[in-house]
Amino acid sequence: MLSDQERIVITGIGIASPNGTNLAEFRESLLAGRSGVVNYETRYMGPVLAGVCRFDELRYQKKKDVRRGTRAGSIAVYCANEAVRDSGLEWDKVARDRVGVYLGITEHGNVETENEIYEISKFGYDTKVWSHHHNPRTVANNSAGEVTLNMGITGPHLTIGAACAAGNAGFIHAAQMLRLGEVDLAIAGGVSESIHTFGIFASFAAQGALATHEDPTKACRPFDTDRNGIVVAEGGGICTVERLSDAKARGAKIYAEIIGYAMNSDAKDFVLPDSNRQAECVRLALKRAKINPEDVDIVSSHATATEQGDIEEATALRAVFGGSSRTVVNNTKSFIGHAMGAAGALEMLGNLPSFDDGVAHATINLDNLDPRCSLPNLVVNQPRELGNVRIILNNSFGMLGINSVLIIRRFE
Repeated sequence: MLSDQERIVITGIGIASPNGTNLAEFRESLLAGRSGVVNYETRYMGPVLAGVCRFDELRYQKKKDVRRGTRAGSIAVYCANEAVRDSGLEWDKVARDRVGVYLGITEHGNVETENEIYEISKFGYDTKVWSHHHNPRTVANNSAGEVTLNMGITGPHLTIGAACAAGNAGFIHAAQMLRLGEVDLAIAGGVSESIHTFGIFASFAAQGALATHEDPTKACRPFDTDRNGIVVAEGGGICTVERLSDAKARGAKIYAEIIGYAMNSDAKDFVLPDSNRQAECVRLALKRAKINPEDVDIVSSHATATEQGDIEEATALRAVFGGSSRTVVNNTKSFIGHAMGAAGALEMLGNLPSFDDGVAHATINLDNLDPRCSLPNLVVNQPRELGNVRIILNNSFGMLGINSVLIIRRFE
């Protein structure tokens, strides 16, 4: 039995997603089947499809801060401030040197480098017009660092490069640092500015893995026979994370408890996933949470709507949960696209309200299930009433074979 000092809880939530800029909006969109994928123009490629966030950049930043910083930084600053505001913390009384910022990212620096090269191309590639802000914009710790600058945090800050497993990794690192006593409060999650680099669209297109559809809202189709690739999205999901003892002491609202997690590596291929290693990661997280597969109410799938990726994950889930008649599986990317470093955080947060409303949101755009992706209790196109939801397991897997699993439980 863990002590309150060892138990880790989520107490505040900040969200910037393509279909909602707070938890209530995001949840409403998921239950209503409302997609956030739209037509989008990117340099050199023209029209593509993307999940685009619309939040108030100037709510917590001045115009000069936005100009000097990055899109990922602005998303992180917005979400971090929203999380602290939602947490009920008396921020002016918080010891800022005991606060850690741990944010997952996929890639960083591409947007700024592409923009600078484009600008100097107009001046015969004269580097005299290169921005002196380029270095702080492109260092890997940028988004977490921008949060510390904005909020006056003097404790440690890290961005965690874990490809598309990064959103979960932010929470995992936060839980570990809190248990070690390195910090007393963590601001954790994941962020992504991916849609602002044409390179990511061009690379997925070169792989034959960039989604197309005449209707943007139907473009992201995990598990469907007609899926044709990834919809790139931007976004952020950031939470305040605390030891239960500290949350109780201040009478905090507790959204959920982090009870298990795991990360591992496929060691197999640059991009192709391995269902065996994914299943091992899920089983390790279950073991650490001291629960069985049949204890899980909802599995939030990673499924990106790539052919092999969906098949491998479905295979892994059948291997672990095939014997559970009550565990349901859903997907959030079908609504917002793939938010890369923010994906795991947003997908966990989209499911978290199930603890209160007892509903599992659907996987939308699933009209013709690929039989190779068949899963027991897949929630298809319409939300499903479950009643008592206690445990949610969140999958996030990434390139170079990095896998992460996060398990949360309704606080009791």
